[in-house]
Amino acid sequence: MKTDLPHKQKGAVAIEFALVFVIFFAVFYAIVSYSVPLLLMQSFNEATAEAVRRSVALDPNTSDYPNAVVNLANSVLQQQLSWVPKAFNLTYGTGGDAKAVYSAGQLTASVSYPTSKLNQVIPFLVLPGVGTVPSLPTSLSAQSSIQF
Repeated sequence: MKTDLPHKQKGAVAIEFALVFVIFFAVFYAIVSYSVPLLLMQSFNEATAEAVRRSVALDPNTSDYPNAVVNLANSVLQQQLSWVPKAFNLTYGTGGDAKAVYSAGQLTASVSYPTSKLNQVIPFLVLPGVGTVPSLPTSLSAQSSIQF
């Protein structure tokens, strides 16, 4: 007796593949789209901490100490974040995303990177019922400070 089951199941493999592929792609996209902002945050935290840490080594008797310590901290920020690709459009110094400020005996190194710039590198998806993926705050921020 011959059965016709294999002929009736012709399109089942294609349908199963399509369903599994959608789930696989969603998981892969989530991993990639959330890994990049997490990597940036870790780098921002490390860069600001290192900028403040290295500024302690500057002699307080240096002429024009406030500007010297800010310049040192800004150069350390730029050095620590030099791995970030140009496509991310990360800016440095006064008015930039990564900057150091010296005020009232306190040095503050900070990075505030707007996620709108990140959207130029990683496309954000808007899914019905879920919203924007990845769901991120308006900016990725890190700050370290030291009192002299």
